Amino acid sequence: MLLNFWFIPASVFFIWLIVLTVWLMRSSSHYNELTRGVNNKNLRNILENMLKEFDIAKGDISDLKKYCEKNERDGIFHIQKIGLKRFNPFKDTGGDQSFVLALVDGNDTGVVISGLYSRSGTRWYAKKVSFGKGVDYELSDEEKSAIKEARLGEASRRS
Repeated sequence: MLLNFWFIPASVFFIWLIVLTVWLMRSSSHYNELTRGVNNKNLRNILENMLKEFDIAKGDISDLKKYCEKNERDGIFHIQKIGLKRFNPFKDTGGDQSFVLALVDGNDTGVVISGLYSRSGTRWYAKKVSFGKGVDYELSDEEKSAIKEARLGEASRRS
């Protein structure tokens, strides 16, 4: 009976030793992971270095955010939409060999280039476009159609 009395506390003590051993091994491996590649294995220095690196990374992320925002703002002024419309300006001759090319940015500002093909040669015209409208000259129906196609093409790429 005395043997049974000591068996229960000894079992509890043994299980507690196993739990503590596992906890100590996990803590030790975690500490070794933190101090890997460090000559002075002082936990305070390691944590201070980690905080410094964290602050540097935080600053770098802030700089990258500013850079991305600037690129996004500036990107609206680059050619983003392209529309091409082929047509036949002269009903009595040939096929759709003439064309209109609309090159506009995010604000529908840019240029419309027209190439009119005839038997005697090809004539080239360029017109400025601002917010989808001709600046100095009225836009033809084909040029308006090319700008519309550029807008639709840009919208379909987003979805």
